[in-house]
Amino acid sequence: MTHLQAGLSPETLEKAKVELKENPDTLHQDIQEVRDMIITRPDIGFLRTDDAFILRFLRARKFNHFEAFRLLAQYFEYRQQNLDMFKNLKATDPGIKQALKDGFPGVLSNLDRYGRKILVLFASNWDQSRYTFVDILRAILLSLEAMIEDPELQVNGFVLIIDWSNFTFKQASKLTPSMLRLAIEGLQDSFPARFGGIHFVNQPWYIHALYTVIRPFLKDKTRKRIFMHGNNLNSLHQLIVPEILPSELGGMMPPYDMGTWARTLLDHAYDEETDYCPESYTLSVKDLEKDLSPMAMKRSQSVVEPGVLKRPEKLKSEEENMQPLLSLD
Repeated sequence: MTHLQAGLSPETLEKAKVELKENPDTLHQDIQEVRDMIITRPDIGFLRTDDAFILRFLRARKFNHFEAFRLLAQYFEYRQQNLDMFKNLKATDPGIKQALKDGFPGVLSNLDRYGRKILVLFASNWDQSRYTFVDILRAILLSLEAMIEDPELQVNGFVLIIDWSNFTFKQASKLTPSMLRLAIEGLQDSFPARFGGIHFVNQPWYIHALYTVIRPFLKDKTRKRIFMHGNNLNSLHQLIVPEILPSELGGMMPPYDMGTWARTLLDHAYDEETDYCPESYTLSVKDLEKDLSPMAMKRSQSVVEPGVLKRPEKLKSEEENMQPLLSLD
């Protein structure tokens, strides 16, 4: 075992070896092979290239050097192309703070049977008068950045549960193709986390409609890990035991305190008042404007080809791309 594996339990070390093909004898060589590919992408600013950082990308891609490098490149390119999103990316940012305090995301104290951290989102908590969908995405990315420092979670990964109870048609109508694509790129394509399952519960018909729209742009692996439970919580409990779930999800734990994770990140700043207007933080139309077509979503297969996440030529008007997927009219 090298010092890079020092934070892993014996069980997780074995899991890393068997499932991820992690070999302590070649670990430094694996990392260096990924680092050596950086020269092929001079268009990207790789702001961090230390061993521990590159290792999390290797683990996320089961030590496939090419795929690990591609994920590393996409991680930094996503940040370059969405600069406004990552300005002031900290828990005390007003929009992020509001989202965190409403449980975006919630983080359960207990791990599942596979050692995965369980994130919960209670969708109806989204107060659109106080913060934006992009603020929620920023809060989730910030939270993942904090949690992925734990080597155990780099190996074991995460599970996401989204409870759509009382999420209104009006709330859903605020979601645009650009917003959803931004989230897909940020979470599926550009972050070194292993998601073992994404569970929808109590989803209304219009959430099924939204999922139908984004489904073609999800990787096969992602699609296979999305479970639509509806109001059948028993099917959820077959995968995640109720002993570790809050009562809102039919579990045996007390109701989830939405401020739990926010207090962890904010500490004493949790109770400080913050003035914030959602309109004060928006991505420019240029930053959000992207074509929602399978071809535009397709990733480059070449290590040396720049622009893995480059935006295509504008194929739609700004107005069309910013239209809601669901209309109240």
